[in-house]
Amino acid sequence: MSVRKILVTSALPYANGPIHLGHMLEYIQTDIWVRFQKLRGQTCTYVCADDAHGTAIMLRAEKEGITSEQLIDRISAEHQQDFADFQVAFDNYYSTHSSENQSLASGIYEACLAKGKISSRSITQAFDPEKQLFLADRFVKGTCPKCKSEDQYGDNCEVCSATYSPMELINPKSAISGATPVEKDSEHFFFKLADFTEFLKEWTRSGTLQPQIANKLSEWLDSGLQEWDISRDAPYFGFEIPNQPGKYFYVWLDAPVGYMASFKNLCDQRDDLDFDEYWKAGSETELYHFIGKDIINFHALFWPAMLSCADYRTPTGVHAHGFVTVNGKKMSKSRGTFIKARTYLEHLNPEYLRYYFAAKLTSHVDDLDLNLDDFAQRVNSDLVGKVVNIASRCAGFITKRFDGRLSEDCLETELLAKFTDAGDEIAVFYEAREFAKAIRKIMELADLANQYIDEKAPWVIAKEEGKEAELQQICSNGINMFRQLMTYLAPVLPAMTEKAQDFLNVSLNWDARTELLLGHEISKFKPMMTRVEMDKINAMVEASKEAVAEEMQLGKKAEKTTEKDENASPSVEPIAAEIEFDDFAKVDLRVALIKHAEHVEGAKKLLKLTLDLGFAEKQVFSGIKSAYQPEDLIGKMTVLVANLKPRKMKFGMSEGMVLAAGPGGKDIWLLEPHSGAQPGMRIM
Repeated sequence: MSVRKILVTSALPYANGPIHLGHMLEYIQTDIWVRFQKLRGQTCTYVCADDAHGTAIMLRAEKEGITSEQLIDRISAEHQQDFADFQVAFDNYYSTHSSENQSLASGIYEACLAKGKISSRSITQAFDPEKQLFLADRFVKGTCPKCKSEDQYGDNCEVCSATYSPMELINPKSAISGATPVEKDSEHFFFKLADFTEFLKEWTRSGTLQPQIANKLSEWLDSGLQEWDISRDAPYFGFEIPNQPGKYFYVWLDAPVGYMASFKNLCDQRDDLDFDEYWKAGSETELYHFIGKDIINFHALFWPAMLSCADYRTPTGVHAHGFVTVNGKKMSKSRGTFIKARTYLEHLNPEYLRYYFAAKLTSHVDDLDLNLDDFAQRVNSDLVGKVVNIASRCAGFITKRFDGRLSEDCLETELLAKFTDAGDEIAVFYEAREFAKAIRKIMELADLANQYIDEKAPWVIAKEEGKEAELQQICSNGINMFRQLMTYLAPVLPAMTEKAQDFLNVSLNWDARTELLLGHEISKFKPMMTRVEMDKINAMVEASKEAVAEEMQLGKKAEKTTEKDENASPSVEPIAAEIEFDDFAKVDLRVALIKHAEHVEGAKKLLKLTLDLGFAEKQVFSGIKSAYQPEDLIGKMTVLVANLKPRKMKFGMSEGMVLAAGPGGKDIWLLEPHSGAQPGMRIM
């Protein structure tokens, strides 16, 4: 059988925030499929990149007081560390903000332009007069003109589902500055997507897409495709359109080109890969995109149309997956189930999640539920209670009684053949992305192995004289069955596979599994997987809640449109709603001496303060690390909310809150009472 040449991509994570478990589903799914292909001896290359352009990135960088380039470099490093720690093994990880991407995106645009597939016309958009930039619909908020619900986006109402233009909102406001937007004309460039309708009707029904996705896209195709706006106006962080000063490629034009750019960058580093062989029209290689169902229109309509127009090949397959829910509900910050990848890694083994996702993933587009109780039970039952248990029950006898050497022959050839033959069926499941079926079959084999060991009871035979050969054969069979199981689990559990290889003294690959380990020497058994503890899961959930609380404390919660005092500075938050004096009197503010201050290990934003009230001491965790060094605080007076209910945090109990002013980052200023104020004095 000839070796396949396969190029695989995952959707590009946006360089504007951290990776969370909803993201990780896709990268774990892709990595498992890629590892399976490599295990089978295929030439399979996996590339990805950060999606690094757009207004959102430009605005966040501006808010943080850094350049967009500095922001995307920092986020990229964070993303890559998260992926590496989850054992996602890219062959190349790059950025859409690259010379390769600019060249390829410009080349595709110019090819489409030369074929008459680019048009231009003036359009009217909402414009922020303070920030001097055009506003995307989602950057305008106001009151729905239909149902009168407040705080709705500029394209549709989340309450009544009405659609409208941003300027149709009642009292529209820029979500960036709070200014009232005005209408302004600008020339934009469009890709004539409708010209590719017949091509796309054929392509989407060619087996490239899952049936449910093809059916959904047929609705769009039958209703008539519109021209696609591929340009944005300055200021914008991205690539300028060739020969069009002040006009930039819309982020979704150059984002998928990032797949090509990352691969081009890899080809320039390696002699065994040829860019044209994989990307030119007529290529005999395979190309697969793994994506979420929310971006299918970009990957299955715009992307293949552009590729075809520019004389590049189109994908062999676009595989969409559903969303991740936690305990049957959407991920929630308030419930602590909006879990960042890093937060998970601080508490749990990444292979737990890799296995659980694999055990539930199918080739369909259904959402996947991460039920935390089921998560613990399944990992403990399957991996610890079944797979690892096989090796641990047999290895000791082989090591102690037979110097680590397996039996020279096998009398259970029929039983072992079941394990070998199952590999063909399991391979079909992996290939079809039916990971749940593959795992189910593997666990059936694990049950069979444990049943065999239970029936043979080597711990009993070990006590009987003259049965040394039988004991060795039974335990050797168990070790061989464990070897087969780990071969099949290798795409899912790479770290555990390495431990198994060290134990077995053999490299695990798909074809070698057909030869039994006879007369083979194994190493001393070491634990390969520990149980999932519910207290660690609960700690992860609590840490996620704490992270949200920290963000809120620092004023970094999601921006909400608010009416602004005309006389107030644009940088000052509006005054909150009125309260009664009795409400204020409930707050016990005290002068406090900062007796001690120190960094908190594992916390990016917190300092631990010991506060002296004269009559008592309190411990407070405060999110002021970005503005103060601990040594600069010791001996200072500040103001403490003394009667705030203590809050249990991952790092300890926080017994109040110190008062500070400022927007966050380095611009935080602790409140200090006038000289003469003494610790413990109440402030009124």
